[in-house]
Amino acid sequence: MCRSETNYLMEQDMLDFSKTHSIWWNGVQRHFIIGFLLLIFCVSGCGGDKKQQLNIFTWAGYISDEIRTGFEEEFDVKVGVDIFAKNEDLLAKLQAGATGYDIIMPSDYMVSIMIKEDMLAELNRDNIPNFQNISPDFLGKYFDPENKHSVPYTFGTAGIAYDSSVVSPAPDSWQVFWDEKYKNKFSMLDDEREAIGATLKLLGYSFNSTEPDQLRQAKEKLIEQKPFLKRYESDPRDILISKEVALAHSWSGDAFRAAEQLPTIRYVIPKEGSSQFIDTVCIPKTAQNKALAEKFINYLLRPEVNAKITEFTKYGTCVPEAKKHLPEDLQKHEYIYPSAERMESLEWIRDPGDFMKEYSRAWDEIKAK
Repeated sequence: MCRSETNYLMEQDMLDFSKTHSIWWNGVQRHFIIGFLLLIFCVSGCGGDKKQQLNIFTWAGYISDEIRTGFEEEFDVKVGVDIFAKNEDLLAKLQAGATGYDIIMPSDYMVSIMIKEDMLAELNRDNIPNFQNISPDFLGKYFDPENKHSVPYTFGTAGIAYDSSVVSPAPDSWQVFWDEKYKNKFSMLDDEREAIGATLKLLGYSFNSTEPDQLRQAKEKLIEQKPFLKRYESDPRDILISKEVALAHSWSGDAFRAAEQLPTIRYVIPKEGSSQFIDTVCIPKTAQNKALAEKFINYLLRPEVNAKITEFTKYGTCVPEAKKHLPEDLQKHEYIYPSAERMESLEWIRDPGDFMKEYSRAWDEIKAK
């Protein structure tokens, strides 16, 4: 074979190789591009379905399904709700390191404790324009004078819920909880400040006494009560409705909600006086979704939404315009909106400072008997 033929054949081989390599490389590129596009689709499409979640820690019966789902649908998020039974449980859980909550709902005195412990985030009012809807009557209170950390949610009282078909005459004093006639037919709030506070009022002292001897007397009075007590219960609705008890130391809203199921249930604020409270909405410093939490607070302060809170909880609204959206019986209810005379006998529960240890010690002794 001559040199020119050899060169020709080599050129043909090179050309064939080049074509084969080109086809192979184009195939590799095409598969790479398809794979890359599929990866992008999976990341943006598959992962994109995960919605932002707002986590709430609140009292039983405080967030209705209607309010929760309304917020979820409007803002395309998910809302999770956990429940606590008393303020001290809320505090203990956060102090133990719980960091998953974006919204918490402490009562007034617990707000002051949490501010002191540096546990609450400052609210960005720019994200809460509906703050202007709140009545000045519920702002600037002792526990958060500038409302930098809290927004009022509801207000209410503690008193006596009773079945009028069983209890006669109608009670007007805390003393009914020491009446042997109702042995094993009544419950007391499973709340150290409320149970001890009511007993202090019965004895003629301040709900917030920090006098050791007065606390001792209240402790002994509650220990004296133990043989007659059915149980301590923070949400007595079910045991009232089932007639397991005829009387209950109760928060006002729970009494009114029980009365919807059993119309013979009544509620009274004892003549010695009782507690009043504002339950609030706050954002813990550990919240992972602060902006979303502020959207939720703003949502709650819409008059039509706030009216739904009162309809559900049976506690008073702090948004005057919300009353227009309420049925007449909830606009003028004598115990949801107590008269000025009744209000004079009520006390805010206050942070007793270091004396809280004495309350806790007394409560442990009462529960142990």
